[in-house]
Amino acid sequence: MLNVPDSLLGAADTVPTPQRSPALGVYITIHGHFYQPPRENPYLNAIEQQPSAQPFHDWNERIYYECYRPNAFARILNDRGEVIDIVNNFEYLSFNIGPTLFSWLERYDLEVYQRIIEADRLSCQRLNGHGNAIAQVYNHIILPLANYRDKLTQIRWGKADFRRRFGRDPEGMWLAETAIDYETVAALIQEGIRFTILAPSQAQRCRPIVAEGEADWQEVSGSQIDPTRPYRCYLPGRTGDYLDIFFYDGPISRDLGFSDLLTSSQFLAGRLGQAVRGDHRPSQIIGVATDGETFGHHKYGGEKALAYAFKVEFPQRGWTVTNFAHYLSLFPPTWEVELKPVTAWSCAHGVDRWQENCGCGGGGGWHQHWRRPLRDSLNWLRDELIEIYETLGSELLQDVWAARDAYIDLIQDRSADSITAFFQHHQCRPLSNGERIDALRLLEMQHHALLMFTSCGWFFDELSRPEGVQILRYAARAMELAGDVAGVHLETEFIRQLAAAPSNVPQFGDGATVYHQLVKTAQISLHQVAAHYAMSSLFSTYARQHHLYCYHIEQADYHLQRMGSLTLAIGHIQLTSTITTESQPLVFAVLHLGGWDFHCAIQPFQGRRAYTQLKTELLHALSQGSAARVVMAITEAFGAVAYGLDDLFAEERHRLMGVLARETLTRLDQLYTQVYRDNYGILMGFQRDGLTVPQELQVAAAVALTHRAISHLHALEQDLSDPSALPMAEIHSHLAELGAIAREARLLNCTLSLREQQRLLEQQICACLRHLAHHLESETLSQLSPLLQDLVTVGGVLGFTLNLDPAQEQFYELLPHLHSNPHLTEADLRSLRALATRLKVDPQLLAPPA
Repeated sequence: MLNVPDSLLGAADTVPTPQRSPALGVYITIHGHFYQPPRENPYLNAIEQQPSAQPFHDWNERIYYECYRPNAFARILNDRGEVIDIVNNFEYLSFNIGPTLFSWLERYDLEVYQRIIEADRLSCQRLNGHGNAIAQVYNHIILPLANYRDKLTQIRWGKADFRRRFGRDPEGMWLAETAIDYETVAALIQEGIRFTILAPSQAQRCRPIVAEGEADWQEVSGSQIDPTRPYRCYLPGRTGDYLDIFFYDGPISRDLGFSDLLTSSQFLAGRLGQAVRGDHRPSQIIGVATDGETFGHHKYGGEKALAYAFKVEFPQRGWTVTNFAHYLSLFPPTWEVELKPVTAWSCAHGVDRWQENCGCGGGGGWHQHWRRPLRDSLNWLRDELIEIYETLGSELLQDVWAARDAYIDLIQDRSADSITAFFQHHQCRPLSNGERIDALRLLEMQHHALLMFTSCGWFFDELSRPEGVQILRYAARAMELAGDVAGVHLETEFIRQLAAAPSNVPQFGDGATVYHQLVKTAQISLHQVAAHYAMSSLFSTYARQHHLYCYHIEQADYHLQRMGSLTLAIGHIQLTSTITTESQPLVFAVLHLGGWDFHCAIQPFQGRRAYTQLKTELLHALSQGSAARVVMAITEAFGAVAYGLDDLFAEERHRLMGVLARETLTRLDQLYTQVYRDNYGILMGFQRDGLTVPQELQVAAAVALTHRAISHLHALEQDLSDPSALPMAEIHSHLAELGAIAREARLLNCTLSLREQQRLLEQQICACLRHLAHHLESETLSQLSPLLQDLVTVGGVLGFTLNLDPAQEQFYELLPHLHSNPHLTEADLRSLRALATRLKVDPQLLAPPA
């Protein structure tokens, strides 16, 4: 997370009118550090809904739409706002992507993920084998505050993750907050990392590297180092071992994040041009670095300025767009540098931002006295977990630390084959299934012991923020796994130490209360997972094999019985964690009494005879038609512990609430529609005479018209489900009716509530374009092209602000196939140009290339 203080980078400079620089050999490198704090629930290995990210599911998804995808498909627009080019900024941008974020992106949108991978491959081709991507320490730990073993694991996991994705070894590595000390330098050298990127404030002194003798050191501790060249950093007393370092240009990097440079590619190029040294040196690199999220998320539209700069502005000035590895291969360092002892780019006090009340934070006048107790309590826990891991792990694994380093392979691939291969290599003897589970618990314990040091937990001013709570949840999961394997209870002492961390929020008071209220309540047991499955099974038809978050559920038996308003489900399942492979056979019974009222109970499977008897007793109780008897029978069989709707995972609870409310909403839709029809003349009278329509009638009109629109949009979705056999008469009927509904809504000043339907329409447009891409014959074109225009038009008529980006991207990829199609008629081209205009793509792109 890059938040560069003014004290480190200086004030923004005024951007002059850009002029071509007379300097020779100017190389431009813009580095984006793409990273988000890990947000997964440690018990589910998935991100739960985050209301603060609305209208998106969570912050990863929100920033994906504002930054990650826009940079993979960056637009260059003409003066009419039409797309004339789509650029993959990652092909020109030096970048690192945090492994935890990249894992999420791989699951969420494989197309964007692969486009980033392809960008690195293309940059390798363009730059003599030196790709734009560099690695990152795995989960953003402040390395100077980690022990040496954790340093190595973070670097090794970062390298392994990079190799898996990009198919090559990384040349450089991004350090969390660029935090560094000489032990970190040694670890990077040991692991074969060639270079890293630092802030200019982290340099102490530098001097030329000379063949004989030694040049005098030049003090540059006040951010005075020249960032237009690379430097060689030797380990003290070991002149053969070194790490090369690039120092980014501090003032320009700050301006990227905190000024208006990204409102115009000319501004950006002009500001970079100010840094070019006019001394006619053979080469110089203008290197800047900032949060990758700056381009589109923090600075809306910043990715467009970047794309135009890469494709037009920089080449016009004769500048070479490169990356640090490529520049290093052309111009090895001729200067060496000595670093300050312990530094980071976002703290003026070394690395105290992650351990002390140093004043670096988000502002607002809050203290950070909680930082030291949090650091101390986690260090204590880490050391306790090390002892458990070494003692018990050595009985199962040949080399516990080599096994931990290799555990990244299982984090990336939890398949049975991967687990088998891991143990074949690392077990000290053939292990039983129970011993394998214990070994995986120990390794996962160490995984969470590393995650609990993610830097974001200390970055801001308050412990109870989501970032602080997240690292405490990792700690809680690590302690739980330690208890499962070693039978120890570390939580009591951990909470006692955490109580010394004062919160700025009165309702919490201290870290112990934060832990009890925000961490303990998020813990999830296997019984809760089973209860979730049981209750949601009443509204979903599950296959015998089902995946629920990081659990595999095998259905051995399932019986559902309805009796009047009561619904009873009884089941026997095998619940298995895909992470630790621990498995448990469970039996559930869930009674839905109607509405929001559920009664669910779980117990271990005790044999087929006991299960059969249980089913018989519960079904007999249900047959008597008494909810009280069924609840009593469940309580007698399972005990007093029961689960209700409130115990469901939040997202599933919200889904079921929608299902349960749907019947009521349908009745209300019908009621309001009738009110609207019965009072249509009165409504029109109020409108004709300019009178305020009674609120009740206005609401009835809005609900009735929305209901009609949804019905036609759903029917349209069905008609468009098979683009190869479109019922055009029905489609045009629905489109005409939707237009009439929109006109009626405008006449009555009604707002239609159609947000979900807007997304469906966007998907239908893309589906039709995909079909068109595979069927470019004239007959299909003559049908689909006008239809696509009508779909975009009806979206506008309904008041949608359609997201046309995916459609534009598909149309843009279609262009080469259209250019090479000799059978297109002039009528086809006119229709396609009209479609391009509707999609806000420059129709001139349909002209064959010169």
